[in-house]
Amino acid sequence: MSGDRDETIAEFRKVVNMAPAALREWLGSEESQSVGMTPEGEKVTGKGQGEAVGHRMGQRILEIKARRQADLSEEDLADMRKVIGYVHRHGKQRPKGDVADTRWRHSLMNWGHDPLA
Repeated sequence: MSGDRDETIAEFRKVVNMAPAALREWLGSEESQSVGMTPEGEKVTGKGQGEAVGHRMGQRILEIKARRQADLSEEDLADMRKVIGYVHRHGKQRPKGDVADTRWRHSLMNWGHDPLA
């Protein structure tokens, strides 16, 4: 089981390529709060529509990254696996052309991954 834990931590560190300060700043932006889906499946297109799942996970990533590796709980590891899965799945859906200012990139950034980094 320790191997699975170590693999999860290593892959999480690989896919979450935004530094905590950059992620925190991003999550405070209008763009970050205007993308994604609510837990009820509603599309978020503006700040006042409720928090998107990805935006909440971005906050959770900051909590996880603030912990020492030895202090990570099973819940932390489960959320890390969600992040890894999301980034891998969503990353495969890259649209054609310049993705710099797309909902696709903004959604991934909410999950701590900047595909342009």
